[in-house]
Formats: sequence, C-alpha cells, structure tokens
Amino acid sequence: MNKLVHIILAILLPPVAVFLKSGVGKDLLINIILCFLFFIPGVLHAIWLITK
Repeated sequence: MNKLVHIILAILLPPVAVFLKSGVGKDLLINIILCFLFFIPGVLHAIWLITK
C-alpha cells in the first residue's frame, strides 16, 4: 500500500493503520490504549510506526 495512503489512514483511523502495518501485537494494543486516552497520541504513534 502507498505510504501516503497509510499516513492518511493513520490520521483518520490510527488503529487500522497500525494493524495494516504491523498486524496484531503489542504495537496495536499500545495504539488502541493511546486512542482511548486521547486521540492525538494515537495518531502520532501510528504515524511514527508507519514512517520508521
């Protein structure tokens, strides 16, 4: 999938983008917890995972 599409998806639906990038695992769990606490940290975490 195109990296730009992943970044747009990370902004709109961070857990879905993390799932597509790294599958089910600790990164997805961390992102879901961050999204429940506050949306912006979840977005930043997803973007960080996609661009690394």
